This record gives sequence, C-alpha cells and structure tokens, in this order.
Amino acid sequence: MIGIVCEYNPFHNGHAVHITRALQEIGPDEGLVCVMSGDFVQRGEAAVYSKFARAEAACRSGADLVLELPLPWCLSSAEGFARGAVGLLGSFGVRHLAFGSETGETAELEALASGLMQPGVQEEITALLKETPALSYAAARQMVMEKRVGESGKCLAQPNNILGVEYIKAIYDLHLDMEPAAIRREGSEHDGEGQPGLRSASEIRKTLFSGRSIRGEVPPEALAVYERERRLGREIRDRGVFETALLSRLRLYDEAFFQRLPDAGDGLGNRLYQAVRREASYDAILAAARSKRFPLSRIRRLCLCACLGITAGMNEGTPPYARVLAANERGRELLRERQGKGSVPILTRPAAAKQLSGEASAVFSLGASAHDFYVLGCTSRTERRPGMDWRTGPFLLWDGEREKDLQSGSSVIY
Repeated sequence: MIGIVCEYNPFHNGHAVHITRALQEIGPDEGLVCVMSGDFVQRGEAAVYSKFARAEAACRSGADLVLELPLPWCLSSAEGFARGAVGLLGSFGVRHLAFGSETGETAELEALASGLMQPGVQEEITALLKETPALSYAAARQMVMEKRVGESGKCLAQPNNILGVEYIKAIYDLHLDMEPAAIRREGSEHDGEGQPGLRSASEIRKTLFSGRSIRGEVPPEALAVYERERRLGREIRDRGVFETALLSRLRLYDEAFFQRLPDAGDGLGNRLYQAVRREASYDAILAAARSKRFPLSRIRRLCLCACLGITAGMNEGTPPYARVLAANERGRELLRERQGKGSVPILTRPAAAKQLSGEASAVFSLGASAHDFYVLGCTSRTERRPGMDWRTGPFLLWDGEREKDLQSGSSVIY
C-alpha cells in the first residue's frame, strides 16, 4: 500500500499529479491510502470545505481510501502533525509513504532527518535561540543543519521539504517498516503565483474567496463536489464569520488556561493571553501576539486549540483509532484485507465511536464538537445543525459512479 498525508484544502490538479506519479514510481497495482486533516488544518484555519466533501473529492479523483487525522494532530506543529499521520498509516499497514517535496530527493531528506536526530542537535538549536531571541525555531534549526551538513541544510527553508523530513523522522522514531518516497512538487510555491492549471492550494483558496471560478485548476470530479457544496451553502467563503465565536471563547479563559495549550512555551501562552485581554478583533490578537520567534501559523493553531478544547499532551503518541471518510471499491478491499490485523480500531460508521473507550472516545468526541463549531461558518443556516459528525457516514464510490452509505457489516474492524 501507498500512503499519502494530506489536507486537500482543496484537492487540485497538483494533487492529482502527485497521486499519478506515486503510483507510477512505486507500483500501479498498489492501493492508495490517504490520511487527511479534518475540518481544521495545520496552518490554524478552517478548511474551505468540510472533511466529508474533501474526502469525497479525493476519492473521486484517485484516492482509494481516505482516513481522518484526528483533531489534536491536525492542529499540531509539523513534528506532531507528521507523527500522528505517519503513525496512523503505519497502524494500517502502509509500506510506502509518498510525499511532495521541492527537491524530490529522498536520500537528501533522509540524511537531514537522520542528522536532526543525532545527539546534541537540539542542544545546539536551543543555544542558538538563547543567543538570538528574535530567531524562530525553524530558522535556528536550518542554521544548525547548514553548519553540520552544508548546502543540503537549505532544504529546511522550504515547507514541503520540512514536512518530508518530519515524515521520515516519524518513520524512524516509530520504527515503522515503511519506505519514504519524495515526489518532486509541481506547480507554484504555497504563496507564489503558479502557472494556470497547476496553481497552489493557497492561490486556489484566494480565487474561491474572491468569488471567481476555479474551473481548470481542479479535476472535474472534484469541481462537481465543490460546486454542489457551494449551492448547498456548505462552503466557508469568509473566515471572518468565525470571529465572534472565536473571541467569545478566547475571552472566557484565564492566563493559566493559555499556559496549558499545546506549544505555548517560551512565553507564547502569556503573550497570547495579554493580546486577548487588549485587542478588539481576532486579526488584532494575531498581530499583537506575532513576532519573529512566533510565526502566525503557530498563533492561529494556539487560538483554535483554545477554542476547541485541545490542551497540551493530547497530541502525544499516535491516533488511537482510524475513521473512514471515503472509499472506492479498491478501498473497501483494503479494509477487508486489514480485518483482524490493525493495531487500532477502524471506524466505518460514526456510531461505532460509541464502542470506543478512554482516550479514543475523548478524541472522537472532541472532533465531533469541533465539527459543530465548523458548521457555524456555513452560509446556509440549515447546514449549521449540531451533531452531524455523529450521523454522517463515509462516502462510497461504486463502479466509479454510484454512491451509497455503508450501513451493513462490521462497523469496527480490529
């Protein structure tokens, strides 16, 4: 099996190219399993379309099976995000991990991952941060690795390379029997201007927010899903719709609560608390808390963690279950093949989450509550009903065309 870690916010032509190349380079007969972020993504924002719509678009566009990355790992640093996603793929028996990178050089990224895990590296990074307080962790890490390995350390300046290195570190740290494969990324950089037909997800989101068409930038099958979501009022067109809800929750908490948030160290928890007590808007809070040491994405993640009930420690280890969001016929074969072999329960119906206990039950409930928050951004008031995460089953593709809900058979596979 080939595994892909993704957000698909939204799924676009570059993602389709990545899937095609992964199958060409690793094996066209391999099943393709995606672990995808839910309604909130690692940059600390709500996704344009819900996890259900994005999983359907992916399944219609080449993915065999889409599993949800639970919320605490979606809103983690690159390291926590990678560990959660790779760990989930490992628990499903995936043997090949295909990821996009700016270099496309697997060996180079493997060497960087091994280098970062060497004794003394973290101490060097910490010392550099103390010497230069305005330096971000990412910049300090890059400087240390350039000093240790030379020019290849510059790879850590590029976002896909950074994630690729973290994926490989997770494979090593979790002792997984999994081969990494870097697929050279096509199209524009995340925030750059790409050529028509291969624009980045960031550019496509800007196009969507401006009300313009994204036809030609996404596969036709995915476009049909997105156009349906827009017609039904389930598209998040303006993230400003969350502002009142975000501010009302942030203002409820005392300083001690902010200190207990994930990644709130180095004084960031206190800095954010002070910004919340002073500023009148969400954007003003982000601007006041931001600095060279604390990038905007980290602060946005912290704010969402506060609003959605995620505290430090929830993203430790790897996810305690795998929830199926979408599958085609090959994906269902993969599920049958994994019956009795998985190290975590696989949920093929949301009601099966009621059979979970302990940490797994708490994590699922947290994600369900987050979906209730997410739908407040829908333009249609009827789509803002609570509790839908407990009642929405996976999308199933039959013969490439027919769909139906998975209502029969075992709903939890071990």
